[in-house]
Amino acid sequence: MKLKVLPPTLRKNNRYLTVEIKITSPIVKDDLVSIVWDACVRFQGELNTANYNLWVMKFYEQEHTDDYYCYKAIVRCQRGYEDEVRSALALSARFNKDRIAITTVGLSGTIKASQKFI
Repeated sequence: MKLKVLPPTLRKNNRYLTVEIKITSPIVKDDLVSIVWDACVRFQGELNTANYNLWVMKFYEQEHTDDYYCYKAIVRCQRGYEDEVRSALALSARFNKDRIAITTVGLSGTIKASQKFI
């Protein structure tokens, strides 16, 4: 028997955050996933973070300078929790003893609209 797909009215509504990451050493997408989850768990705890429906959708490498590497990414979260995710990411300052700064560049309702901030 084939599984039924939920109709759009019953699906969770998502928002897509375009974030800019500046870090002193190179990272990959898996590192960013752990950075995002660790930041949210430390800020809100496991119970609230489970409601966020977090996922790193896209990961882009930008130009880098002598001081830091620059990346941009699109992070999905559930509607209504955008501010909590933004504040948790802004509070993260270190990853593996490297300095990191994460800022939110844009917020949108679709991946296509969030790519204009890249």
